Amino acid sequence: MQGGEDPYYTDERMVKIIQKIKKDFPDCALTLSIGEKSHESYQLFRKAGADRYLLRQETADAALYRSLHPEEMHLEKRKQCLYDLKKLGYQVGAGFMVGAPGQRLFQIAEDLVFLQELQPQMVGIGPFIPHHDTIYAKERAGSVEMTLFLLSVIRIMLPKVLLPATTALGTLDPRGREKGLAVGANVVMPNLSPVKNQKLYALYDNKICTGEEAAECRGCLSRRVASIGYRLVEERGDALQ
Repeated sequence: MQGGEDPYYTDERMVKIIQKIKKDFPDCALTLSIGEKSHESYQLFRKAGADRYLLRQETADAALYRSLHPEEMHLEKRKQCLYDLKKLGYQVGAGFMVGAPGQRLFQIAEDLVFLQELQPQMVGIGPFIPHHDTIYAKERAGSVEMTLFLLSVIRIMLPKVLLPATTALGTLDPRGREKGLAVGANVVMPNLSPVKNQKLYALYDNKICTGEEAAECRGCLSRRVASIGYRLVEERGDALQ
């Protein structure tokens, strides 16, 4: 469940949604990705039944973070939110963009150090892809090759972590997700929204929309995964302890 754009979804409404889902699907792992919140809000969601929370740091370098975010957002607050989530018992997902505008190699190293310190249960990384309606429209996209290399590094650093092969990889390379799985990724995250609706909230240009991510074409995704010798499983996929 993702959000951040519509203030209609107050904490109270989110608690009701979480409780309803957990009542109807008690065995599911309910994942939230609704941004920076207070410790109290995170505690409410956890008590309501939320299991996981995805909150990428985007970069662990303060200067780069300032250049990519509005003035009211601060890296230290983002990091504190991640540590709060861990203390509350969430399975936490962090991560960063590869090839973000202005990013340098030492800043990627800082991200790896931060992940080692945080010890998240999931790490999401993917190549930066520009969007035509942003100030970064003319920036160069991130590197598929560097992303694949970093996936392999993270797999060695955090051998039990849930590591997605992202849609961004598949956007820049027709077999990007398959390549991600081959170097250490162990998760694909299908978009269950109908294909006709996905274009309404694309975060970057030319996002793949083949139908393989949607609920109506699970078989297509299964065959692509099988093409490299793997198979899809539909268990909760909790991080290994």
